[in-house]
Amino acid sequence: MKKTPETQTTTENSWQKRAEKAEAQVEILMQELEYMKAQIRLMSAKRYGASSEKTNENQLSLFDGFNEVEATAEPLVPEHKRAKKKGKRNTSLDGLPENIIEYHLPEEEMACSCCGHDRHIINQEITRELHYVPAEISVNVHVQNIYGCRNCESNTDGSQPVVVAAPKPERAFVGSIASPSVVAHIIDEKYVMGAPLYRQEQQWARRGVNVSRQNMANWVIHAAKYWFEPIYDRMKEILLAQDIIHADETGLQVLNEPGKKAESKSYMWLYRSGRYGPGATLYEYQPSRAAENPIEFLSGFKGYLITDGYAAYGRVPDVTNSGCWAHARRKFDEAIKAAGGKGKNPKAGEGLEFCNQLFKIEETLRDSTPQKRYEERLLHSKPVLEAFLVWLQETQKVSLPQSHLGKAIDYCLKQWKPLNTFFLDGRLEIDNNRAERTIRPFVTARKNFLFCNTTKGAKSSAVTFSLIESAKENELNPYEYLKYLLEELPNANMKDLDKFLPWSEDIPEHVKTPKRK
Repeated sequence: MKKTPETQTTTENSWQKRAEKAEAQVEILMQELEYMKAQIRLMSAKRYGASSEKTNENQLSLFDGFNEVEATAEPLVPEHKRAKKKGKRNTSLDGLPENIIEYHLPEEEMACSCCGHDRHIINQEITRELHYVPAEISVNVHVQNIYGCRNCESNTDGSQPVVVAAPKPERAFVGSIASPSVVAHIIDEKYVMGAPLYRQEQQWARRGVNVSRQNMANWVIHAAKYWFEPIYDRMKEILLAQDIIHADETGLQVLNEPGKKAESKSYMWLYRSGRYGPGATLYEYQPSRAAENPIEFLSGFKGYLITDGYAAYGRVPDVTNSGCWAHARRKFDEAIKAAGGKGKNPKAGEGLEFCNQLFKIEETLRDSTPQKRYEERLLHSKPVLEAFLVWLQETQKVSLPQSHLGKAIDYCLKQWKPLNTFFLDGRLEIDNNRAERTIRPFVTARKNFLFCNTTKGAKSSAVTFSLIESAKENELNPYEYLKYLLEELPNANMKDLDKFLPWSEDIPEHVKTPKRK
């Protein structure tokens, strides 16, 4: 059959469409390939490079990290005469108890070898060294004396003799060998120092005491449920009455969770006060990352909610969402790292510089009053953001949506309203770093104990972490604070919990962290 011009034209159009479709598919695949290569560069930079988008002149190299002792030692510099360096803490022995050890000449050498008269002290050379005393374990034997009356005992009228018992304080762990000091130590080792219970069990055995990890777990859960939870609940009431709350969340694995596989992910949510509120830090375990969790926890809260932009927080009613410029800046930094450096992605460098300008302005306002900060932001920060918005809109037109730069721009534009909320109130911070810093200790501890066995354990961990991090926030020694609660609460009026809160003026001095000089 002879082809007509019309048939030939149709065939050519069909081949042209196929070619154009194939070219479009190749272009998509090439973009995906470039994105994956960028992802590899980014992952490599995150693993081996600086962990922050801020330049750190003191950042150790990869090999310095493996040789920390050699990298940080200064063998020729006397410890107490070392010049202070910014960001470094010198060795301080102030406030520590001292054991005086004196060295005298033997009696037979007290006579002068020249004239025979007695020698006397003309000077002293004093050196100091830290001394460590290993943990000492002992047993408290509580002996409650019961008193009777000899006269009544000899009475023959058949009446019951009066018996009086010596007063004895109520115990936090009735019928158990656990004491406040032991349980506070176990909690401090697990949640502050990151030592899992099985390691503590081994350590106790080396000290000659057989305490099973099951007993330890039971003590920790009992302490959380009966003594720490009332403090937690009162802290929550006070937190929800504040004007500003920071929130964040991180994953957690719970092995024996009803209706879920052992390898599935649960979540630890964090809610904490802002710069001007009481130092309240609350963790909450939940089996999911659903919006219903912050909605329920924050029920009754009406104020500013500072987050990283996760959509679940946007569904919380009656709050004004405030965004995180640290997250926005981080995304431009990731775009730079994914490209292999600023020179290979100058647009990402421009976006990063806009963000850095905001943080430089904030640094100058660190010690300002909220009103002064509010006024200075309108004067200096607002023009930066107005220029940044124009840059975002123009740069988006020439950026691939699925590239790292495209995603950084998309994040900023979608979060633009929350990212501008900090202009409304001088008490607001421009980032959610306060929450990120607070959730980091849990993330660190999670690397050590890896998972929780049960939901009961996860809930007790949330309550316990809340008290520990709130204690740190208020410059209390976590061990001393938990021990204090376990000693005092069993004999306290549970309707008067405010004096036991971490920021209470009634907290005794020995519970507070010694001030550094």
